[in-house]
Amino acid sequence: MTRQPIESTALVAPATHWHSLTIDDIFTRLSSSADGLGAAEAAEKLRSGGPNELAVAARTPWWRVLARQFVSPLIAILLVAAIVTALQQHWVDSGAIFLILCLNAALGFVQERKAESDMRALQSLSTPSCRVLRDGSERVIPGSDVVLGDIVLLESGERVPADLRLFIANALEVDESMLTGESFAATKHTGVLPKEVGDSDKANIAFSGTFVGSGRGRGIVIATGAATSLGAINALVQGPSGKTPLQLLTNSLERSVGLLVLGAVVFVFIAGIVLGNDASTMFRTAVGLAVASIPESLPIVLTVALSLGVSRMAKRNAIIRTLPAVETLGSTNVIGSDKTGTLTENRLTVERVWTTAGLLATTRRDADGRADSVLVRAMLRAGALTNEATISAEDDNEYFGDAVDAAMARIAVARGAVTEQERLAVPVGHQPYEPQLRYSQTVLVDSDGQRTLYVMGSPEALIEASVAVAAGGGDEPLDNDVIHTANEQMGRDGLRVIATGSRRVPDGEELTVPLRPPSGLTFLGMAGMTDPPREGVAEAIRQCRQAGISVMMITGDHPVTATAIAARLGLAIGTRALTGAEMADLDDHMLVARLEQTSVAARVSPQDKLRIVRTLQGAGKIVAVTGDGVNDAPALKAASIGVAMGRAGTDVAREAADIVLTDDHFATIVHAVEEGRVTFSAIRKTTYFLLSTGAAALVAVTLSVFAGTPLLFLPVQMLWMNVVTNGVQDVALAFEPAEGHELSRPPRASTEGILSRTLWFRTGITGAWMALAVLLTFIVELRLGNTEVHARTLALTMFVWLSFFQVFSARAEFKSLFELRLLANKPLLFTSLGALMLHWAATIWPFSAELLGLTPLSSWEWLLCIAVGSTVLLIVEAEKAVRRWSHRHDGSSPSFS
Repeated sequence: MTRQPIESTALVAPATHWHSLTIDDIFTRLSSSADGLGAAEAAEKLRSGGPNELAVAARTPWWRVLARQFVSPLIAILLVAAIVTALQQHWVDSGAIFLILCLNAALGFVQERKAESDMRALQSLSTPSCRVLRDGSERVIPGSDVVLGDIVLLESGERVPADLRLFIANALEVDESMLTGESFAATKHTGVLPKEVGDSDKANIAFSGTFVGSGRGRGIVIATGAATSLGAINALVQGPSGKTPLQLLTNSLERSVGLLVLGAVVFVFIAGIVLGNDASTMFRTAVGLAVASIPESLPIVLTVALSLGVSRMAKRNAIIRTLPAVETLGSTNVIGSDKTGTLTENRLTVERVWTTAGLLATTRRDADGRADSVLVRAMLRAGALTNEATISAEDDNEYFGDAVDAAMARIAVARGAVTEQERLAVPVGHQPYEPQLRYSQTVLVDSDGQRTLYVMGSPEALIEASVAVAAGGGDEPLDNDVIHTANEQMGRDGLRVIATGSRRVPDGEELTVPLRPPSGLTFLGMAGMTDPPREGVAEAIRQCRQAGISVMMITGDHPVTATAIAARLGLAIGTRALTGAEMADLDDHMLVARLEQTSVAARVSPQDKLRIVRTLQGAGKIVAVTGDGVNDAPALKAASIGVAMGRAGTDVAREAADIVLTDDHFATIVHAVEEGRVTFSAIRKTTYFLLSTGAAALVAVTLSVFAGTPLLFLPVQMLWMNVVTNGVQDVALAFEPAEGHELSRPPRASTEGILSRTLWFRTGITGAWMALAVLLTFIVELRLGNTEVHARTLALTMFVWLSFFQVFSARAEFKSLFELRLLANKPLLFTSLGALMLHWAATIWPFSAELLGLTPLSSWEWLLCIAVGSTVLLIVEAEKAVRRWSHRHDGSSPSFS
């Protein structure tokens, strides 16, 4: 199966299928030759075509980031109010409003500048230098100076500087996992390929940014910079990210509240004048009402809550790059994950060993090789001795080199089949693995002085070179059918199969250079290897399902391999895996239906991954994407939330992501989801508190205008009310810890706003009751013959106590407040008590009392405020109890909607 090719749009016409042209034709088209370009010609091409670099989006200017802090409708209303009150020379009022605005803007500006990284990771993939032929001589030039038609020389360990059409490939293998997701290195050749071949199957092309794993080669540059496959991915990553669900909900709430408050204050202003009040006084009253009603501290609360989420996630090995990502992950209902390096270890590992004695599973943790049979040891020993892998200087269990060599060396040494000293012995003859031969062979002198030939390669090649098979009682005649059956079974299970064989080399046999094709071998056995799942991933996927989150595997690897890993992880496969070739024939509606049938998409390109993400988003899903390679970057960027691996991940993936996992563990995502839900719950509770108290102030003041009484509150008192009722308590509420069982509830519905229907109802009943209690207190005090100053002081104190109990009722959305520990949120307790003490001090200190129009109250009046204020808590507790009783009797979820 093939995928749609990644087409470039810059320096080279996308219709040019270089992989399907002969080398002579390409030399002619690019005015080059096997000896390379001339220096003057290369300089002219560099001048006309530009450097071999990738473009990146410019950083947002500081002044634009600052201006964005004043875009909110709520901020606009307060800004106008502050300016008008300043023109009227009401300096206390305007100063208080300006202080609030500046604090909000400063916090938002600092956070955005910290979140907007100036890293340009894709540029780090450009090669610092490379080797080219100029005027027939080898030269080392900067990677940015490579031009079309250059002849580039490649060898093991080098990064490919541009897209190359190969014309020399000597055992050349290239690691393309960053682009394709393939677990195995791609074997390259120079033959002509059909036009319709996809990028993952272009064996005669070396792509920019990939690494040469082994071998040597030469290629002519067919694309540079933005025209390369890497450049096509870079174009998908650039540009602004879309708004997160929380940002959309917040913007919608701000517009609605802003319009409501604006309409109310205009109505109060006009009605007050009509009823005979002074225009200046009514304007200040309207301004004070706007300040008391508008939840202008909501941006601060969001920043604090999200920042706390960042800190908690950092302790769980998840680094947040953009603040809204904290909440978005909590509302995610689909996780699309790359396979290689994310769900799996990105390290080829031998999992099964077949000999005539049977099949051995090498994944048992207690299997150190001491119980291995002689046959197993012989098979592993042969694979480790005809091997070019080198051991890491930092980790004795880590090997570098070809993935198959490293896997065989690792298991053989770990299980005691061979020692590292034996592997370091100098061979008397060696032939490295070559794709066209399908084997490698090595001749070593054993401890008894005898020479032994060890061969490792494909099962077919080893069967062809063997005359016998090793068995428990000695060599037996070769049974091809038995070996083929075992080989096919491991292949169906998604394993890559390698066979080994050996024979004694007689003293009289002369060794040639290169070695003659192997013959007369004893077939020792076969090893089945794969890139295994990471430990804990299967359990993490199970927890995601429990939390109502679907997990999909989206990979560029082969469908058979992907399906085998998916089965081990417990992912639903359905009838078959979705492939990139199949996607090309599906429209978006058909693709959505197909994605509902399977959890595996294989052989997909970066564009296919991007389409899957956007299609799911179009179907109303909140999509998180995890990955570690360059091929994951476009999907990471487009997703509602991008999660990249921090250790093994590429810079490109980390730059495109919103969250980076420092332990590269998929299971960390589950912890991050839990923290995201806790964060959103804190935001939701704070919003409920701000809106309910704001609604109470708005309703109480509006009704007082029509009650035929003096003004309920003076403008300066409404500003004071804003300080003592939610000046810091709302911020402290953001510190509220989890209620528990966050992962047992499904994700929030995409149609649900910041407040659920339950909290909107709770906001209505508590806001109405608080407004009524405050207004009745004021009217009754006036009817009893008390002064306006005393009546306002008692009404304001009543509002302060109602807000005190309301903020504590907001601590739990589902549970009873009495089930929570009092000291679980110490900042809230201390700030709430501090606000009460501040208000009490303001009533008894002559200077503040005169400034605010307050007067001292008696002890009985304070007790009355406490008693009436606590009723709002009783109302909320009664509403929760009724809902719990209702849900127990109808059998529905206790998660209130």
